[in-house]
Amino acid sequence: MLIATVAEEQGAIAANLQQFLLVLSVSLSVATLPQIVPWFRQIPYTLLLVIVGLGLALVDVRLVNLSPELILSIFLPPLLFEAAWNLKWSGLKKNIVPISLFAILGVAISVLGIGFGVNQLTGLPLATALLLGASLSATDPVSVVALFRELGAPKRLSVVMEGESLFNDGVAVVAFSLLVGIPLGIEEFNLQASIVQFVVFVGLGLGIGGLIGFGISYLTQRFDLPLVEQSLTLISAYGTYILIEEVGGSGVIGVVTVGLILGNFGSRIGMNPRTRVIVSEFWEFLAFFVNSIVFLLIGDQMQVSSLIENFDEILITIGAMIVTRAIAIYGLGTFSNIITEVDINWKEQTVLWWGGLRGSVSIALALSLPIALEGRDQISATVFGVVLFTLLVQGLTIKPLLQSLNLLGDEPLRRQYLEAVARRVALNRVMETLTSGKQRPEIEPEYYRYQAALVQGELEQLESKIQELRQQHPETREYAIEQLREELLAIEADTYAEFIKAGQLNYELSPYLVNVFQDKGEEMGE
Repeated sequence: MLIATVAEEQGAIAANLQQFLLVLSVSLSVATLPQIVPWFRQIPYTLLLVIVGLGLALVDVRLVNLSPELILSIFLPPLLFEAAWNLKWSGLKKNIVPISLFAILGVAISVLGIGFGVNQLTGLPLATALLLGASLSATDPVSVVALFRELGAPKRLSVVMEGESLFNDGVAVVAFSLLVGIPLGIEEFNLQASIVQFVVFVGLGLGIGGLIGFGISYLTQRFDLPLVEQSLTLISAYGTYILIEEVGGSGVIGVVTVGLILGNFGSRIGMNPRTRVIVSEFWEFLAFFVNSIVFLLIGDQMQVSSLIENFDEILITIGAMIVTRAIAIYGLGTFSNIITEVDINWKEQTVLWWGGLRGSVSIALALSLPIALEGRDQISATVFGVVLFTLLVQGLTIKPLLQSLNLLGDEPLRRQYLEAVARRVALNRVMETLTSGKQRPEIEPEYYRYQAALVQGELEQLESKIQELRQQHPETREYAIEQLREELLAIEADTYAEFIKAGQLNYELSPYLVNVFQDKGEEMGE
C-alpha cells in the first residue's frame, strides 16, 4: 500500500513537471517568434502569449489547471516586487496625489459603478454584482508599460500607471475580501466596520512590510555577498506576502512596500553597484518568466462556450467598466490638477483611461469565489471576457492612440545617443589602464601600444558618431544633461551609503542635489 502511494506521488510529480516544461517551452517559443517573424513585433509580448493561449483553448488543448491560489501566492509576489523594486521613489513621490486618488477612490468608483450598472442592466443581485466590480477594479498594465518604454512615451505616464496598478491591486483585493461574505449571508454590510477593516488590512501591510524592508536593508549593510543578498530579496517577497496574509493583513500592500524600500533605500545603503545590477537582472528575468506563464495560462483557461453563453453580460460589463474608468480618470485627474502642481493633461488622462487593462489579479479573484455562491460561473465567465477584451482590444490599440495623441517620444534616438556616450566612457577608462604606466612586466610594451592604437581608433569613430548625432539632433544636449544629473545623484547616494557602512552615519541622508537641480532648472526656465 505504501509502495503504491509513493509510486502515485512520484507519478504526479513527473506529470506536473511535464506540464511545467510544456508551458515553459510554449512561452519561450512565443518569446522568440518576434525575432524570427518581424511582423509580430507590432504585438506586445504578453498579448501575443494570450493570443497563443486562446488558440490552444479553441482546439481544447489545456496546458495546466490554473489555480487562483497559485496566482495569488506564487505568481503575484514576484510580479509586484519587481515592479516596486524598479519604481523610483522620486517619481512616485512627485505623483503621489494622483496615484493615491486613482488607486483608492478610483477603485471605489469602479466597484460601485460596475456593480450598480450590471445590477440594473442584467438583474444580477447587487451584492454579487459588487463582487464582479471588485474583481475588475485591479488594473494590470504590464503590456502597456512595456510598450511605453519601447516607444519612449512620457515617463510620468509610466510612473502614474505603474504606481496606480501597484496600489490598486492591494485595494481591490481588500475590497473583494470585505464584500465576498455578503452574498453568502455570512456577513452584513456595515460602512463603519468596513472602513475599520480596510484600515487594518492596509495598515498591517504597510507596517509589517516596512519593518521587513528596513530590517533587510540594514542587515545587508553588514556583509557583501551578492548571491545571499539576491536570495534575501526573493525570500522577502514571498515571506512578506505569506506572513501578512496569515495575520490578516494585505499581503499585496506588504510586498509593494518591501519592494519600494529595498529598491530605493536598501539597494543604496546595503548593496554595492555590482550587486544592485545582479539583483535587478535577477528580478527582470523572474518577472519575464512569471509573466510568460501567467499570460499564456490566462488565454489557455478561457472557456469559449461560457463566453458565448454570457456574451450579453460581458458586453454590459465592458461598457460599465469603460464608463466608470473614464469617470475615475477624468474626474479624479482634474481634481488632482486643481489641488497639486502636477498637471496631467487630457491627452495623458486619455491614455490612462484606455490603458487600464485587466489581467491576472482579476482572473484570480474571480476564480477564488466560493463554489456555493449563486452566479459564480457567470461572474467567472464575465471576468474572463472582460480581461480578454482589455488585453486584445485596448492593448492592441494603445500604440495607435499614443500616435494619434502625439505622445510618442524619441526613445530610439535617446537610446542610440546614450549607448554611444556609455561606450565612449568605457573605452576612455580602458585607455587610461593601457597608458597608465602600470604595465605588467611579462607583457611587452609593444603589445600595450598596439591595443591602445586599436582602442583609440574606436574612440575616434565613436566621437565622430556622437558629433554627427549632436549636429543632426540638437535635443541630444538634453539627453547628456539628464544623464549627467543621474550620474551625480548616484554618486551622492553611493557616498552616503559608504558613510553608513563605515559607521559614520546611522541613517541615509535625503538627496540634496535633487532640490538643487530642480531649483536651478526653474531659474533657467527648463
